[in-house]
Amino acid sequence: APLYSYSIGASSRYNIFYSASFARLHSDGWSPDPRDKQPWLQIDLMQKHRINAVATQGTFNTYDWLTRYIVLYGDHPTSWKPFFQQGSNWTFFGNVNESGVVRHDLHYPILARYIRIIPVAWNPRGKIGLRLGLYGCPYRSHVLYFDGDDAISYRFRAKRVSTFEDDISFNFKTLEQDGVLMHGEGSQGDYITVELKQAQLLLHISLGSSPLHASEGHTTVAVGSLLDDQHWHSLHIERLGHYVNLTLDGEVKRFRCRGTFDQLDLETEVGALGRGMPGCRPHLTYRQNFRGCVENIMFNGVNIADLARHRRPNIRFEGKVGHYCQDQLTSPITFAGINNYVQVPGIPRRNRLAVSFRFRSWDTAGLLLYTGFSDNLGSLEMVLSEGQINVSIAQPGHRLNDGFWHSVHLVARDGSAVVNIDDDDGAEFRVAHPLQLRTGNKYFFGGCPKPASVTGCRSNQTAFHGCLQMLNVDMQPVDVEWLIQQRLVQYHNVFFNVCGITDRCTPNLCEHDSRCIQSWDDFMCICDLTGYKGETCHKSLYKETCDAYRVSGKTSGNYTIDPDGSGPLKPFTVYCDIREDRAWTIIRHNRHYATRVTGSSVDQPYLGAVEYWNASWAEVSALANASEYCEQRIELHCYNSRLLNTPSGLPFSFWMGRNDERHYYWGGSRPGIQRCACGLEKNCADPQYFCNCDADHAIWTDKGLLTFVDHLPVTQVVVGDTNRTGSEAQFVLGPLRCYGDRNTWNTVSFNRGAALIFPTFQANHSLDISFYFKTTAQSGVFLENPGYRNYIRIEDLAFIFDIGNGDENVTVRSVVPWNDDEWHQVKAELNVKLARLRVDKLPWVVRPFPPQSFVRLEFDRPLYVGETEHKMRPFLGCLRGLRMNGVTLNLEGKANETEGVRVNCTGYCQDPPVPCQNSGLCVERYSHYTCNCSISAFTGPFCNHGEWLCSAGWEGPRSRPWQPLPGYNLTSEEVSFSFSTTSAPAVLLYVSTFVKDYMAVLIKDDGSLQLRYQLGTSPYVFTLTNKPVTDGRPHRVNITRLHRTLYTQVRAGAPSQWVISFCGPTETGVIDPEIQRYNTPGFSGCLSGVKFNTLVPLKTIFHPTSPLRPYSIRGELVESSCASMLPLSTILIPPEMDPCGTALRPLPFPHCCLFPAVVIFLLLLLGGLLGLLYFYHHRYKGSYHTNEPKAIQEYGGAAKPPSARKEQNLPQILEEPRGD
Repeated sequence: APLYSYSIGASSRYNIFYSASFARLHSDGWSPDPRDKQPWLQIDLMQKHRINAVATQGTFNTYDWLTRYIVLYGDHPTSWKPFFQQGSNWTFFGNVNESGVVRHDLHYPILARYIRIIPVAWNPRGKIGLRLGLYGCPYRSHVLYFDGDDAISYRFRAKRVSTFEDDISFNFKTLEQDGVLMHGEGSQGDYITVELKQAQLLLHISLGSSPLHASEGHTTVAVGSLLDDQHWHSLHIERLGHYVNLTLDGEVKRFRCRGTFDQLDLETEVGALGRGMPGCRPHLTYRQNFRGCVENIMFNGVNIADLARHRRPNIRFEGKVGHYCQDQLTSPITFAGINNYVQVPGIPRRNRLAVSFRFRSWDTAGLLLYTGFSDNLGSLEMVLSEGQINVSIAQPGHRLNDGFWHSVHLVARDGSAVVNIDDDDGAEFRVAHPLQLRTGNKYFFGGCPKPASVTGCRSNQTAFHGCLQMLNVDMQPVDVEWLIQQRLVQYHNVFFNVCGITDRCTPNLCEHDSRCIQSWDDFMCICDLTGYKGETCHKSLYKETCDAYRVSGKTSGNYTIDPDGSGPLKPFTVYCDIREDRAWTIIRHNRHYATRVTGSSVDQPYLGAVEYWNASWAEVSALANASEYCEQRIELHCYNSRLLNTPSGLPFSFWMGRNDERHYYWGGSRPGIQRCACGLEKNCADPQYFCNCDADHAIWTDKGLLTFVDHLPVTQVVVGDTNRTGSEAQFVLGPLRCYGDRNTWNTVSFNRGAALIFPTFQANHSLDISFYFKTTAQSGVFLENPGYRNYIRIEDLAFIFDIGNGDENVTVRSVVPWNDDEWHQVKAELNVKLARLRVDKLPWVVRPFPPQSFVRLEFDRPLYVGETEHKMRPFLGCLRGLRMNGVTLNLEGKANETEGVRVNCTGYCQDPPVPCQNSGLCVERYSHYTCNCSISAFTGPFCNHGEWLCSAGWEGPRSRPWQPLPGYNLTSEEVSFSFSTTSAPAVLLYVSTFVKDYMAVLIKDDGSLQLRYQLGTSPYVFTLTNKPVTDGRPHRVNITRLHRTLYTQVRAGAPSQWVISFCGPTETGVIDPEIQRYNTPGFSGCLSGVKFNTLVPLKTIFHPTSPLRPYSIRGELVESSCASMLPLSTILIPPEMDPCGTALRPLPFPHCCLFPAVVIFLLLLLGGLLGLLYFYHHRYKGSYHTNEPKAIQEYGGAAKPPSARKEQNLPQILEEPRGD
């Protein structure tokens, strides 16, 4: 329905053109008087409505709009309740301009007649401006009022009702902390009860208990807090069998009822609304009756409130149940600012002071009251200190900062003072002291205004944060509304007629049973003695396994481990047997010693439960599941007691493992076969059986190790054949022993754009993510879980998320690149306090959230690992050890090589289709690979050719290609080069030192190849070839020395890539005189691919990569034609890896990729020639349009008679009559 102008009111207006009647959406807008200290805009809907959303605009065509505001609602214009968003934040974000509409959908609907908007912040360039819209519908209400002595009940049509599904809902409001709201029960022990206890709603439910079952059916769940606020609260209970959804004001608790039954059996009636009806369970007899209002009571589709209103016969009444809601107006005041206070007047110069009020707060300290005495006789202040009332001295007693209302009465006279708390005589404090009392004319509640010299409030106590109500000064109630109208009261940062307190510890966002404490605007988690740490006690203090302690340098001993990390399972203590290569995790139990069994049968077997020390079955199972290997020894000593052999095939005895699964194999055997160790080794006592005990002999034993990890640990040993005469069995179970970590090395590699898809991640309020990666890619998305409103994504070492406030991110930056193909660890955390990201050992990068933030990660789509949902920015590299909230994701189980995801970290360099040649290094790119030729004497895609030298060689009289730096002290070297020559003698390579040591490769006078070393005092001479190498063919030389071990190889027909001709000697440093005689007239021929360790002199000269020139050249190097005489090598390259199509044959071009360009050029040239011929041939075609007979006759005379086919294809304009 539309909002009418008479429904809208305001505290003031800027002028007549900005009145409240213009405050509807898309109207002109409302602005208050700038002098208004507490502006508000109020809507009277004339009847109760169900409000689902609120929308705001700024004032039309101005700079006036709200940026933040508070929404209040209520049934009376003097009693308000603030609407708290999720996260207990009562401030709504407003607009960013004057025209846009910002809508907030409420997470639970408001049931109210009045709505009030309190401006909190607005555009600093303008003033307060607002246009408002509400979205909802009228709400029909059937109200019942209970005064504590009344009750109604609804009688069923049948004497007994048995339901598998229930739907119960109603609304209530009260000022009391305790009271029974609803109760129903049955004769078989079933019952359902809803009650208030300490202003919190409790649901008690039992579907029945049986003496045959160990589990009890009683279940109690608590929800909500501070429900004694005299405002409506909506309750909805949905049950389907064992499962119940309990919803209160949008907060949902989902739980499973205890017990084995799924039917709720109720007798005769249900209700007990307001008080306990006759015949209720004894535990309800002493419960306080409900006092307050209840409306729209629905029980499985029956409107009980409507039936009660019409006095139906199936409604039974006790007392006088009213059909109206009688509210008690208390006019609370909220103190929510830094310097808040309320100053009220008092009667001065009286010798009796009397003040009383009620307050509620979460803060431990704050000034409640201050008043100065007349005639400079001093002052009186009442302080909340450490949760206690302090009037000059501390008041002993219980804590008062518990969020509940507490009353304080202070009466002081000359010589005495009395303070009474909560009307309890035991909490009364009396002071007898000679003092003179003259009351002042000012009373300050909640704080002191500044400056003290002007205001007269000289207390140094911090301001009070909370609510006050029912103020009385000088034995008279304080009417704040009247005092404001008369301008007799001063105040700052307070809200009248509303108590804005909320319970920030309900629901409790502190995890792992940690304790939540709160103040007025925030909460904190106490993690002591929980085994966890962090802002919400989410992260574990302990390592996952004993192997993690071994890596950190610990020795054998007892340690606490937490296999599921931040998961729900608790840490427990184990013994770590730490050795050099591995660490055994050992968990002992109560079956370590022999357990004797007699009198058991298959129908009534002996159940030997295994209770592990310090750990539950689920916690031990988590350890086994995370371990690489586990073993547990099991033994059965049998005395005429069979083990696995039965006529029916089912064994007499067996053991149970993880998830309560039965296993019919014994120690030393394998899963899936019903045998013992001797059955596998074929050495059982009786060859026709597969266990020693199945021979049914007097004494025998079956024993061995259970090693299948997915079945361990053993949780129960069942023995069933000891009821015969003389039969007996004893079983012994060894401790569980595990080592290794199969979660950390759960590894896959992404070789092309692909995603591993996992089920939707259930994070709730906190999450932590950790994994390892290595890559050479520049960017990529590690994982993403999208949702309708929230999402998380980790990419490029940025943690990107949306928790309802738009895109936010946390980014780690480093001067060292992350794409170095080394393993890096990533950790990300998100909770209601902050988000943070860490890589390796760098400091955490933290993004704190503002107080009262709310994080509820609800995703509705799968989790994508390796790329985004829309296949953007895929990750190329390796990923391992991905854990989310303590759960390890099985990456290897999802890997599919056909889709580009391989198990283990495998790329193309492990088995490249074309290996890198000539000492080139393979560089992994995961989607492909490249060859690093920086330390090779060759270039090209596979370091197999030199593109810069294919067109020419160089000539020069002399060259000195390299000079190593001083300080070389080599114990090994690796030398390789190729040459071709027809002359001898010559020096091919000479490496000198700054002492007399040298290395030289010579061609002797007879053409043979010789290697000479001078190491120390005497030279070493090695003949590399006996045959002459001066045959003009290419030869490849490889020399490797490691200390005194020398390896040489000379191959004919070796590749020749870089070719250079020397017409003179080659010198480096000072040449040895013994070598000098082979240096005349010098080497003449081709030399290529020269490499000395990592030095590649010819490549450095002709293909420089740096402006530095670490060489010197004598003479002039010119192009040589000797390259054309050397055969080019051929490497078989697959066609898909050959960019130029030259895989099967060598090309005589310096650059293979010039070939396509040449072909394209020739094709274009040929096309141009054909075009020129065409235009030349048809250059007179236009003359046919002149219809000149002479031209036609000449053309026809010169041409041959056309064929019939050509005539059909010619245009009709050319088919002119021959005689024309």
